[in-house]
Amino acid sequence: MVDRFATYLAGAGIKKGDAVAIILPNVIPCVVAYYAIHRLGAIVVLNNPLYSDRELEHQLNDSGSKLIVTVDLLANRMIDLRPKTQVKQIILTSIGDYLPFPINLLFPLVGKKKGLLPSQPMKPASNVFKWKDCIAKSKPNPPKVKLTFNDVAMYQYTGGTTGVSKGVILTHGNISKQVQQISAWFPKFHGTYNINLGALPFFHVFGMSCAMNFSVYQGWGDILIPKPQPEPLLDAIKKFKPNFGALVPTMFIGMLNHPNMKNTDMTCFKGFFSGSAPLPVEVIHDFEKTAGSVICEGFGMTETTPVTHTNPFEGVRKIGSIGLPISDTECRIVDLDKGEVDMPIGEPGEMIIRGPQVTQGYLNKPEETAGLLRNGWCYTGDIATMDQDGYFYIVDRKKDMIITGGYNVYPRDVDEVYYEHPKVMEACSIGIPDAKRGENIKLFVVLKEGETATAEELIEYGKTKLAAYKLPSEIEFRKELPKSTVGKILRKELRTEELAKRKK
Repeated sequence: MVDRFATYLAGAGIKKGDAVAIILPNVIPCVVAYYAIHRLGAIVVLNNPLYSDRELEHQLNDSGSKLIVTVDLLANRMIDLRPKTQVKQIILTSIGDYLPFPINLLFPLVGKKKGLLPSQPMKPASNVFKWKDCIAKSKPNPPKVKLTFNDVAMYQYTGGTTGVSKGVILTHGNISKQVQQISAWFPKFHGTYNINLGALPFFHVFGMSCAMNFSVYQGWGDILIPKPQPEPLLDAIKKFKPNFGALVPTMFIGMLNHPNMKNTDMTCFKGFFSGSAPLPVEVIHDFEKTAGSVICEGFGMTETTPVTHTNPFEGVRKIGSIGLPISDTECRIVDLDKGEVDMPIGEPGEMIIRGPQVTQGYLNKPEETAGLLRNGWCYTGDIATMDQDGYFYIVDRKKDMIITGGYNVYPRDVDEVYYEHPKVMEACSIGIPDAKRGENIKLFVVLKEGETATAEELIEYGKTKLAAYKLPSEIEFRKELPKSTVGKILRKELRTEELAKRKK
């Protein structure tokens, strides 16, 4: 299928160096299109299908994408958007394209009811084709293209939730070496056939490397989950018995708090990998106790393809630590002012990284690239410490630090305390303006199902665990917290909402 679609793309005029956009959830055409584009030496642009037209228009224009592979649900939006971009062709797949018999026969009826098929007919438009037709009419013999590790493989967009998203330039070397690095740190899985729980969105760099590329590199089965909510995750585990899962904290938290968790046999798993955001220590203990499998925490960012650190899967694991720098990766903790002086062991500073997975920079953004890459090092913007064994701990984002009454407060310190509270499912703290102290701390809380609590009760609880200056002065209860598409709690969005509310 990869060769057939690569042949089709070549016939459509796509050549080495051209950008092709994929706007899909985790479905078979997403995987096929990704490798077909690479086969031609063209540049993959993975886009989030949940993005607004404004965000997609920026990414399509910034990348210079010439063709889109997307889902029929977005057909009319993409037809309307196309004249504002350089896109010539639109290829449409359907969620039901690869359903097995007899479900495929029922899909046209059930799909409409569940919102999995377009509610309106497609607008008349030229150069719009069906995915399965493109595959069927193409032979599996694409042109041979010479590629090196230095050739650009992808523009991976980051930071689209606030402001203008930036296209991170990733080479074939970045992607290939990254998957070899990940493999080296999970030796227990070598030489055996396994099944990966492909819950992380492939359009996100974590899912692309750890759920898709890693599975293909290892020759494993991969369960594609288009909507990674707790119920479909637990259903997939029951049905397919996966052995490995790279997941984000909200997936662990969601499954742990879902009533079906207690009826789901998790013994099929040999282990889990957690990244994208800090996993609360209490959640690690509770999930491992329930599932009976080890969770290895790691760290990564889009600019590093993404993994730079992980706890050794069968080595010394330190809960709460992101672990050690992975193969061929160097890491330093430097001062927060100039970023030049190495900090003593245990002292916080900005974490900087050097390794073969680090990007060449941002597309069309030389100033931002200069801020990211300095003297051969990638400046992460994360505040971290290193212990005497060389294990790293993320304290917080540099921009998230709260300064209250002259004291530095790292929101994660506050969040961790409240994750330990038996009634709390999720917690996220931010700094809010205060005339006397500069900033006070506000905590947003989602309670576990069926639980009730008061702000006074939680503040009293905090007094037993936190220094006085770290105590929240306000607590707001919510049914849910804003999250990115990979389930990372968006602290920035909470802060923006709060500031806008206070200005009124």
